[in-house]
Amino acid sequence: MGTKKLADALTIANFAGLDLVLMNSGSERPVAKIMDYNKFKYEKSKKQKEALKKQRESNKDMKEYQLSYNIDIGDFETRRRNAQGYLEKGHKIKVTIRFKGRQMAHTDLGTEVMLRFAEALNDYATIESNPKLEGRTMLMILAPKKEI
Repeated sequence: MGTKKLADALTIANFAGLDLVLMNSGSERPVAKIMDYNKFKYEKSKKQKEALKKQRESNKDMKEYQLSYNIDIGDFETRRRNAQGYLEKGHKIKVTIRFKGRQMAHTDLGTEVMLRFAEALNDYATIESNPKLEGRTMLMILAPKKEI
């Protein structure tokens, strides 16, 4: 509608049964719109909820499994089965081993366990990043195999 004085804009908004909403007050000339303010707030909150929902969905893409360098066969198989189901759904797997105290002397055993875990899931996953040591934590990322 162009540039209007505040009193004129308020009169037009009242005549239309709507609200005068300030959109940008930081510039030389403030920008306002004539609209239903409650509808504006509702749509804005709806967009925020949708953005949060999408953000939560994107965080579901990675599942972390913690192993130990001296893991028993039963525990290893349980984690393998759980990871296999997760990979079948198309999500990535992050495998970690945390070394405590003197365990840092046996990082080679941790690498062997991780590679054995990747080999057990060979039909369902490929290694996206090989086992690497970051501080006291060794991690590896497995991605689901692409269907051809």
